[in-house]
Formats: sequence, structure tokens, C-alpha cells
Amino acid sequence: MTLKNKVGRALMRRTGNGCPSGRRVMEGHEMKNRHSRFVRATLLATAFIPAAVWAQDTQTPPAGPNATAEGPSSSADEADIIVTGTSVARAAFDTPLAVQALDEGTLARTQAAGNADILNTIPTIKADGGGGEVAANVFVRGLPSGGQYQFTPLMYDGIPVLSTFGLNSSAFDVYYRNDLGIERLEFVRGGVSNLFGPGSVAGLINFISKHGTEDFGGVAQIEVAERDRVRGDLAVSGPIGPNTFYSLSGYYRYDEGTLRTNLKTKGYQLRGNLRHEWSDGSGHVTLYGQWIDDQVQFFLPVPLNGTTRKRAPGNDGRRVNSVQNRFDSSLLGFNTPDGLFTSDINQGVKTRGGQIAIAFEKQFDGDWGINGRAKYSKYDHKFGLWSDGDGVINVPETLQSFVANRPALIGQTPSFTFVGGGTVPSGSLLFANRFTDRDRDADDFTAELNLTKKLTTGSVDHTFTLGGFYGNADAEDVNVTTTYLAEFNNRPRLVNLVVTNPTTGAQTVISRNGLLNAGAGYVNNRHQAERYAAYFADQMEGERVVFDIGGRVEHFSGDIRRERTATFVTDTTTPNLATALRDVIWGNGLFTTGKVSTTEWAVAAGFLYKATPELNFYINGSRGFFFPEIRSVTFNAAFQPQSFEAEIIKQVEFGAKYNNGPIELSGAFFYTKLDNRRQVLFVNDGAGGFTERVNLVSTRSYGLEFTANVELVRNLRFAGNITLQDAEYTAFDTTPAFIGKELERQPGLLYNAGLYYDDGALDASIFTNHTGDNFTAANNAIKLEAWNVVNLDAGYKFDLGGERKVRVGVNVFNLLNEDAVTEGSPRQDINQAAGGAYFVGRPVLPRRITARVTFNF
Repeated sequence: MTLKNKVGRALMRRTGNGCPSGRRVMEGHEMKNRHSRFVRATLLATAFIPAAVWAQDTQTPPAGPNATAEGPSSSADEADIIVTGTSVARAAFDTPLAVQALDEGTLARTQAAGNADILNTIPTIKADGGGGEVAANVFVRGLPSGGQYQFTPLMYDGIPVLSTFGLNSSAFDVYYRNDLGIERLEFVRGGVSNLFGPGSVAGLINFISKHGTEDFGGVAQIEVAERDRVRGDLAVSGPIGPNTFYSLSGYYRYDEGTLRTNLKTKGYQLRGNLRHEWSDGSGHVTLYGQWIDDQVQFFLPVPLNGTTRKRAPGNDGRRVNSVQNRFDSSLLGFNTPDGLFTSDINQGVKTRGGQIAIAFEKQFDGDWGINGRAKYSKYDHKFGLWSDGDGVINVPETLQSFVANRPALIGQTPSFTFVGGGTVPSGSLLFANRFTDRDRDADDFTAELNLTKKLTTGSVDHTFTLGGFYGNADAEDVNVTTTYLAEFNNRPRLVNLVVTNPTTGAQTVISRNGLLNAGAGYVNNRHQAERYAAYFADQMEGERVVFDIGGRVEHFSGDIRRERTATFVTDTTTPNLATALRDVIWGNGLFTTGKVSTTEWAVAAGFLYKATPELNFYINGSRGFFFPEIRSVTFNAAFQPQSFEAEIIKQVEFGAKYNNGPIELSGAFFYTKLDNRRQVLFVNDGAGGFTERVNLVSTRSYGLEFTANVELVRNLRFAGNITLQDAEYTAFDTTPAFIGKELERQPGLLYNAGLYYDDGALDASIFTNHTGDNFTAANNAIKLEAWNVVNLDAGYKFDLGGERKVRVGVNVFNLLNEDAVTEGSPRQDINQAAGGAYFVGRPVLPRRITARVTFNF
């Protein structure tokens, strides 16, 4: 029985006093709320239907906010057209925004595993991919974050994967994957880009899909990599009727793992879209769909050598790359008030579900237009989180030190044995660790509708936009933490421990079947968020100037339900059990509930001056906001939620863009100020469990950013970018001594640089991503040294006639096998120490060679 079902069954049996409690009561509230939300959502969705079927003559089709470009081309010209966060499609060169666009060729070169590999190539973004394919920790320049996508909505075709972050801590990329059906990526920030859709001053990450054309075509790819990775991809598109086109893509992948853990990565995703274009050229309507059934490994920090911070040897003398293993979950099961709990940790990060969406654009006579989109998604999601220590000692221990470090065991005679038989050798190292079963089902509805009007006043062309956005997200956060004892090795064996009192001869079972602490932590939360936004913008273009201005008002409301906990005695029959095996922290059936809400406004402007045909100057500024993560809301002694105020961000950027064909350059200065940030950190509670610590902070940052794309000789170009920043805390409520400290995990220097050759048959590229020195925590006590990850990609194309081509290629991630540490132990946070025998950190994933055969037809 799954964790969710176990908890659900228990709550149906239990009722409490005071706050609403019991699953039936809880479900009653939810059904009522969901019904009202469904009614509102349906009314909004029906607003799209008549607009989607209107067809009138017009001159040109519109390009609505976050709209996609026509056709599946990835040419340089089309890739330069930016349609994210604007009402009209523009060339990147002519927009007063900071813009990065990556075509499908660049995406193929850079994506060794997941989104982190891609996002790391974008200036201002630091993305930690040491955890594997999913749950990338995305950091945007000068903004304090615990990771994931806290400041940057992840969108596909202008549609957010989830409308609200912070209902739990799962990253957006656990719900959605890239495949060969992606045409390009756009990342924009500044100007009015933060007003449309879900909105974000920090930037919008938008992957844009291919759409079908009059010609049938596609691409198939097989990928084989070291350590038993096989992946197959297919993307096809074409016509299915007059003015109606389809595009389908998907993958299946099996992977034993970059790091050997006995855990498997396997699964598939299917995506597609169906587009109908009005015969008069006045617009189109597109239906999107996605289905995913996938599970992946996730790697967390491990004990490293305390001096060199390189991988440390285990008991067998081999370097320890991971402390995970496919344990027999029945051995680590334990009794609860609801019956036997059995972990699903071996399933890794598992997602099953999908989304369906509709998007349309329609232009009318008189230069009026309407466009919009609506989406519903539902996912069953589990996140098996392997931790980086037991929350008490956190580093490997000898048998003797394991006893000496625990006061209750001092003076006892220990007996360490392996589960399955055999005595643990006296010189062995042990590592007590935890894992957390996290059930995080989520569903989400979003809708956006825009009315546009084009007109000309004098020599200035205006595009006015009046629009609205609605989002309704609901997510579970059910966590059970288990502590176990194992040897310090790759794919370790579990260890039993029994101690004997030398005076009385009484025995106590400390670890049974490797289980050290049954139910070390328990969380049963449900958070729901509803967002209403209205915005306006005027995007003006003259012969030499571009000027954008607009504003947004948004109301946010949230419902919170959190079960309280108690300690239960669940095993009174097994003799000699330690308290940690006999007692379990579990839900008591009483719920703390609350509602929060707030309303905020944003205003943004951008100006661009065309000095010459090759040189533009721009400036943009904004006053925006982020809503606090609902999981950060605290309650007072009377179980009332504390204040819920928006986090205000102000920023300005000015720079220049130069483009004369073979040379493209840009440079900019930026300044960012964030106030009232509720920083949420998932940290140890000091007793072997976890807590979500909330710090109220303010920050400021400023810096420089440069990009270059230069054709050196025919078929060979250099491309790169660099970000220099200074970011520090200006307020820190829990620890004022941190004011003036640098932001953790935010380097002062980031750069990418590469050489790219392509003569139509042979292509080769070598590029590096540099991450500068950065601190592990806000106290700036531990610095991580800078590192470079060098990647190589090369291939040769065989022309089979017509549109048919085969490319045989090789990709090498981390060519020089860099072993740098990307993060310390976030769960230890400011309590992590340096200078000991071990340092807990997460290294860069090791070198991996991948061979690919790609067939275009």
C-alpha cells in the first residue's frame, strides 16, 4: 500500500477535536472548494470557445503573449524572433529586453541529461545538475533561493507547467521533460515580460514546440551511453487535412545510472499538438497534450575527503560515489498507528500523469485581435529523497566512534552484524543516513485571455494589450522520514546493532534489519493557491525607438491544511527495542488550517534606441513582486497564520546590442533589489528529522553581463557569455550578523565559452561552463572553489537524398572529468563545519560518453 493510501486510510478512521480533522471532514471541505473552483475554471474556459471558432477576414495573424512561431524550422533567422513575454513577435535585436534564444541544435549539444545542462549556458543562471536528470537547482543572479525554480516559471509553449511554486518543494521539471519535439528555448527578463502569463521579473523559461506543416517529416534518434544508458526518441509532423497539422514526439529511456546505485532510471513521455489555421490567415487554434510515466534517480551530497574534498575511500578501498542502494524495503518497514509502513524509496523520483491545453490566436477587422490559452494538468508524483546524513553526526564513523558519539550507548558492549549474516570487521566505517518518502500529487488549471489592438499615432505604431491570467493549483506534501544504519561503501549493506549492558547483561536492539529510527519525521500537508491577475501594456515602435510600458495587478489566495503530529508506541511485543524503534512520530488526526491572501501590483517599462542599423541601446526597469511560498507560512500559538506579504523586487538594466552579421555582441549593467523575501530552507531539526526554516531577508545585487557570437572564419564561430555580480544580504531577521554577507550558492563569476564548427557535413564543438567561487551557506563560513565543466560534441552527416539525412555523433559530458563540489550539505546549512576528516558535498557528475545516431526524414 502506498504512503498516500496508508495515510488516507488512517485519517478516515481518526477524528479529532478543535480544528477540522479526519479524512472525511477534510475531503468534504476539499470537494466543496474544488467544486467552486471547477465552476470558476469552467466559466473562464468557456470564454475561449467562441473566440476560438470565430473566423473573419484580416491582413495578418497576431502573435500573442508567449505565442509560438510558425513551422518547425530552427533556422537562425526564426530562432532570433522572440515571442515570449510580449504581445508582438520581435527580433531579439530590436526588443528592450535581455533575451537568450537556443535553437534545437544547441539544445541537442548541451543537454547531456536534464534542464540544468541547458540552463547553465544562459547568462545570469546557475543551475546545479549534480542530482541527475530532474530537480535542477536554478539560481538567478542576486536572488536568494534554496534551489528548484523559485523565481523562474518553467513553461512549454507559453503554458506554465504549474501555475504556483511553493505548494511543496518539488521542482517543475519533475512533471515535464524535453524531447526532439522542442524547436527552441527562449529566456527573457525585464521590460514588460514580467506582466503576462504567470509573470516573473526574474525571467521566463519557455520551451517552444515544433508544429506541423504541409510537408511530412520527422526525426528519429537512438542514444547509447556508458553505464548502460539507452534512449530512443521520435518526432514526426505533417498535415492531416486542409489547414490542419499535427506534431507528435516522445521518448523511452533506460539508464543504470551515471553513478552505480542499483536503482534504475526508466520510463517514457508522449507529447503532441494539433493545429488548425484559418484559411484567411487570421490565426489558428492548437490543442496540446502530454503524458508522462517516468522514474529517475536523484543524487544527493555524500561524505568526501575533508581536506581535498575529493571522493573518499570506503571500507573496500574504492572511492564512494554514492551511498544509495536498492534496499529490501520490507526490511526497513515499521509499525505505525495505521499499520505497517513500507517505503517506496527504490522508485526514485516517479511521475505519472499529463496535461491537456488549448491555445488560439485570432485577428479581426480594424486591427483588433484576441488570443489565449487554457490548460489542465494532473500528476501522481513521488519524490524519493536520499539524504546526506542522519541529522545528528552526518559523517562516517568507526564502530567505536559510533558508540562514543551517542551518550545512551557509552559503556555498552556493541555487536555489529551485517543484515543477511556476518560480523562487521572492527576497522570498518559506518554511515547512518536517512531517506524520505514524499508523496506530492498535484493538479493545476491555468487560463489566459488577451485583447489586442493595433493603431498608429503619427510615426509610432502601438500594440495595446488588455489581458488576464488565472491559476489554480493544488498539491499534496506527505513525507515520512526513515533513518537506517549501513556500511560506508558504494551500494552499502545494512547493519544491525545490539548492545549489552556489561553489568546486568541486558540487551537493547539499536538497529534491526538496518532500521535505526522508525518514523523519524512525518508531514501531511495540502496547499492550494488561486491567482487572479489583470494587466495592460502598450508596446510602441517608431522608426528609431521602441518603448514598452505596462502594469499588472494580481490577487493571490491560499488554503493551508497541515496535520499535527504526536509520538506513538507502536511495538509493545518485540523485546529489548530501543525507543527509536518502538516509538513513531505520526499524524494525530488534528489539522491546523488557515487561509492567506494578498494583492500586489507591478509596473514595467523598456526603451530601445536604434543608433545605427547595427547598434541599439536599451534600458528597462520594473517594480514587481513574488508571492511567498505557501509552505513558508507559519502559525502562531492560537493556530492563526502569520502575515502574508508579497516580496517586492525592483530592478533596472541598461545596455547595448551590436549586430553586423558575422559579429553579434551585447553588454549590460544590472541592479536588483529584493525586499521581504521569505527564504525557505529544508534543514535538519537537530533530532534526526527535518524542518522547513523560514528566514525573512532582503538582498541587493549589481553587475555586468556580456554576450558574444562571432564568426571567426567560414563555418567556425566563437560564442560565449559572462556574468559578473556582487550580491549580498541587506536584511536577515533571524541572524542580523549575516547582513552584508554574500548570498549562498551565488558565484561572483559565471561564464560560458565555446568553439563551434559546421560545414553542413562535419560538425564539432567544444565548450566550457565556468562557475566561480561561492559559499555553501549565508554565514559565508565555507567556500567552494570555482570549477569548469568542459563538453564535447561532434558528428558527421550522410546525405541519403531528398530531406533524408543521417548524423552519427558523439557527445562527451564533463570531458576532463572535473570532480568539483557543486554544493555542501543544504540540510546542515550554517551548521556544516569544515576541517574534519570528512566534508559532505555533491560533486559534479562524472564524465559520460554518449553515441547518437539521428535520422532526419
